Amino acid sequence: MSDPQQVPSDARPDAECSRAGCRNLAVWAVVWRNPKIHSPDRRKVWVACDEHRDFLRDYLAAREFPVVVERLEVAAGVEGAT
Repeated sequence: MSDPQQVPSDARPDAECSRAGCRNLAVWAVVWRNPKIHSPDRRKVWVACDEHRDFLRDYLAAREFPVVVERLEVAAGVEGAT
C-alpha cells in the first residue's frame, strides 16, 4: 500500500477475523508494520473479531511492531479506502 491512510479491500465491515481458523465477523482493524522491512508510510492491516482483537494486538506488540487498533467501520471509512 503506498497510501498510509488506505485500508485494503479485505478490511471491510463484512470481513472475517484474521485469526487462523476463526470465521467470526471482524469488527476491529489491527494496523501495524514491521519497522525492519516496512517504510514508515507502509501499513499492514489484520482484521479481528471481539474475541481475537487483544490476541492479535498482543502478538504484534510482543515483537515490538508499532500497532494501533481501530474500529473497522472507522478504518474502512478512511478516504481513499477500497
